Amino acid sequence: MNILILSVGTRNKVVQYFKKELQGRGLVIATDASELAPALYEADKYFIVPKINESNYIDYILKICKENNIDGVLSLIDPELSVLAKNKKRFLDIGTIPIVSDYEEVEISFDKYNFSKYIERLGFKAVQTYRNIKDFEKAYQNEQIDFPVFVKPLRGSASININKVEDIDQLRDLFNRFDDLIIQELMNGKEYGVDVFIDLVSKRPVSMFIKEKLLMRAGETDKSVSVKNNKLYNTIINFLKVTNYIGVIDIDIFEKNGEFFISEVNPRFGGGYPHAYECGVNIPNKIVKNLQNKINIPNFEYDEDVYMMKYNEIKILDKNIGEIH
Repeated sequence: MNILILSVGTRNKVVQYFKKELQGRGLVIATDASELAPALYEADKYFIVPKINESNYIDYILKICKENNIDGVLSLIDPELSVLAKNKKRFLDIGTIPIVSDYEEVEISFDKYNFSKYIERLGFKAVQTYRNIKDFEKAYQNEQIDFPVFVKPLRGSASININKVEDIDQLRDLFNRFDDLIIQELMNGKEYGVDVFIDLVSKRPVSMFIKEKLLMRAGETDKSVSVKNNKLYNTIINFLKVTNYIGVIDIDIFEKNGEFFISEVNPRFGGGYPHAYECGVNIPNKIVKNLQNKINIPNFEYDEDVYMMKYNEIKILDKNIGEIH
């Protein structure tokens, strides 16, 4: 069995976990557009590929799948998920299973304004989100929202170009300088990240890991602690019953006055997934079973009160001798 992980970047741990799972049974193959993506060198084999917005990109990836007998393919970055989901049939036609939700789920997840309205239509609490200043000012005058607020790109990721805004003049200045912005309520309560795996065969959730985020850096969880919360667990289960996500998803949740607000769903491995793995939530194992057409037995157990602390590590590429260390 061979697995292809696209756009690996700095996600070394995810590559390591799949290698550990497949040891002796197949290869983990990685791609990235840059030879300076350190996670490439964790894989059994790697390819430097075009950027995802280039016209020949998907054909290049399909060629890799054909020539390397790839059983399953997944991506670790947001922009590529839509590309992968949109071309699901092309992968299935060559015997490769794309480990990603359907295109509709991916697209609704990455439009932050439409996603907030989607959450509300489903009957769950969402972070207040406004697409323009006019609607925001109306809510502000009606005391439905107050400064400070967050202004961010409609389809942004990794906390790029997010601004904390203190007053209306600053807000107008940002909207004059940038297109496709949204305004969101500033949530001051606890923030949780929830790693979920929805079985690719049974289409049922089979694992869930809840962590309280203690420190964020560049949009990813830097420090966190594993927690158990029955009310939050039930909120997520009920949410999954009325949506069509499959595979790996990462859900961001805020707690405010004892209520849970669904902020985002990232239909991929989240940056904090290593915390879940080290607490016994082995999603690579579940993916491998699914690729063998085996159904995973639901198991929602994990260790509580376990802390994750990220730190920097390096790889050295010496072009003079062609070695990585």
